[in-house]
Amino acid sequence: MSRSGTQRTVCILVALALPCTHVRAEGEWEITPQSEVALDRGLDWLARNQGAAGNWDSNDLGLVATGALAFLAAGHMPRRGKYGDVVDRALQYVVRQSKPSGLLNVAAAQRDMYNHGLATFVLGQAQGMSNDPQLAVVLDRALKLIYYTQCGDGGWDYRARRQTRGHDLSLAVMQAKAIRSAVDSGLEVPRGVVQLAIKSVRNHYRARNGARGEDPRARMGTGQFTYNGGSGTTAMAAAGVVCMQEFGQYDDWRIPKSMVRIKRDIDRIRKPSHNGRMPFDAYTMYYVGQALYQVGGDDWRKYYPQLRDYLVNSQVVKPGDARSDGHWIASGHVSGKPGQLYGTAVSCFILAMPNRYLPILQEGKIESLKRDLRSP
Repeated sequence: MSRSGTQRTVCILVALALPCTHVRAEGEWEITPQSEVALDRGLDWLARNQGAAGNWDSNDLGLVATGALAFLAAGHMPRRGKYGDVVDRALQYVVRQSKPSGLLNVAAAQRDMYNHGLATFVLGQAQGMSNDPQLAVVLDRALKLIYYTQCGDGGWDYRARRQTRGHDLSLAVMQAKAIRSAVDSGLEVPRGVVQLAIKSVRNHYRARNGARGEDPRARMGTGQFTYNGGSGTTAMAAAGVVCMQEFGQYDDWRIPKSMVRIKRDIDRIRKPSHNGRMPFDAYTMYYVGQALYQVGGDDWRKYYPQLRDYLVNSQVVKPGDARSDGHWIASGHVSGKPGQLYGTAVSCFILAMPNRYLPILQEGKIESLKRDLRSP
């Protein structure tokens, strides 16, 4: 389908609540005094260790943007209040690195669409909360790059280039979050881009019997979303659920099947100690938390407290130690100070989710989104 201006678009205007009018936690089961203390301690660590440039000694724009996301999720706006300067420095670091093409990546080219998708998502949330004209310009270019680089099968490549086939689901979910962030900010989203992306994500589902995508046999028995159609991980099960939810496919039969894997693995986590280790690596945790929230209902009520309490009890607590007190570590492939940034930012984001400050956490299911994105 053509990506020209004549292409039909879906433009959904969301009434964005201001931080002072956000939807508060559903009840005491979502937020505890201990989780509030842990969140404050984590944000303090991020603020103390940020540095003048705003990037926590990292040139990975995805990680820097995640640092900003932690504060936005807790209701802290750029240039306002206690952490206003911290949020602003992080966002401005990302904005300054924007390339004329719209690309938000200054690390290796193999990280183009990872960093770009994640940074674009965060800018979209910041724009939805602040209506900042400067962010709007950068966000517009960044979104157009996502649309332009979509591959022929609906996925994306690691590098910012259009190919016949996309690479894997870990790239698609980054762009899905960015696209939904645009919807939350009332921006135009090409309908064809989203429809093709939905098809691509569904093709990453694999049943235990080996059937994939739209094969009728894929409905039989167990299965989950996978990285590239092979074996599945908790992260990819959650990533697929997040994609389907972001694109309004709330009733997709693949969602509950993938949630089985997620819930099973949450039930298997062991008792934590204050060593900074999260129940999953930061990447997995980021999507598991969002998958639970978006599915909601009994899954959210039962499993979110398990993740929350684990984070509270795994946070490093060393009062008086500015470098250590309040952080978590990412594990996985990110170590050192960037790993502490990533782990702490994701943990704070998870702990702050029940406050529902972020636009993406406020509106719930948009039935018109599902209707408007239905294939013709």
